[in-house]
Amino acid sequence: MITMNDQVKHENAPRGTVKPLSKRERKAAFRRWTFFAGVSWNYETQQAPAVAYSMARALRKIYPNDDDYIEAMDNHFNYFNITPQMGNLVLGATLAMEENDGLKAKDAVQNLKVSLMGPLSGVGDSIFLVLWPTIIGGIAGYMALQGNSAAALFWILVSAALYFVKMGLSKIGYDSGTKLITSMSERLNIFTDAVSAMGIMVVGTIIATVVKIYTPLKFVSGKVTLSVQTGVLDKIMPALLPAAMAVLVYWLLGKKWWTPTKVIILLVIVSLIGAYFNILGVASTK
Repeated sequence: MITMNDQVKHENAPRGTVKPLSKRERKAAFRRWTFFAGVSWNYETQQAPAVAYSMARALRKIYPNDDDYIEAMDNHFNYFNITPQMGNLVLGATLAMEENDGLKAKDAVQNLKVSLMGPLSGVGDSIFLVLWPTIIGGIAGYMALQGNSAAALFWILVSAALYFVKMGLSKIGYDSGTKLITSMSERLNIFTDAVSAMGIMVVGTIIATVVKIYTPLKFVSGKVTLSVQTGVLDKIMPALLPAAMAVLVYWLLGKKWWTPTKVIILLVIVSLIGAYFNILGVASTK
C-alpha cells in the first residue's frame, strides 16, 4: 500500500531532524485514512497497514533522515483497531506529537493509540455504527415507504456528510495533540509513563474480558468433586488461564522463529487437542 511517491528518498539529513507539515499535507494524511481505513485489514495487525499508508507521506516530510523515517513507519505497523471515524481523532493527535517532538514521542505515540482505541471504539460504534444509521436509515426508509423518491438521495447526501465529520475529528485530534505536547514538553517522560500505564491497563482488561479459556477438569475423591476452574484457578486469580496464555503468546512472539501467524496456528491446534481430550471446553454462560 505504500506508493513509490511515499518512498522517494529525501536528502539524508542528520538524525533527529524534524520538519513541520503544511496544512495541506496534514489534510492529505487525514484524507487517506478517511477513505482507506479498511484497506489491507488483516488478522495480525488489523488496521495497521492502513495507518502506515495514511501516515507515510506525512512522516516522509517530518523525518528527512531515512533511518528516522523507517523507525517511525515501523512504529505504525504495530497492531491497531478502532472504529474508523474515531481513528481520525487518534491519528490527528499522534501526527501532532510526531511533528512536534519527533522520535522522542515514539513510545507515547504507540501507547496513546493502544490506550484510546478501545474506549473510543465503544463510543464510535454506538454513534457511527448504531445510532447514525438507525436514525438516518429510519428517516430515509419512512420517506421511501411514503413514495418519496428523494429518500435515496437523502441517505446518500447525509452519509456523504460523514466525510466532513471525519475531517473535523482529525483537526480536533491534531489540535489536542499539539496542545498536549506544547504544555507538557518538559514532562514528556512523565506523560509517556502515564500513557504506558493506561495502555497496559487497557490490554489487561481486554485479556480478562475478551479471551475465554475454560477447563472442565475436575478432581474427584470419593463423594467429593472439585472443579479445577471454579474451585482452584478462579480462587487463585480470576482469568488466570487467559493471563497465562497472554504471557505465553508474548514470550513466543519475542522468539525469532515465531510469527503471529504461527502463534495463531499453534493456538488453533492446542484448542482442538484440548477440546478433543476434554481438557478445554466452553465456559457456562449461566
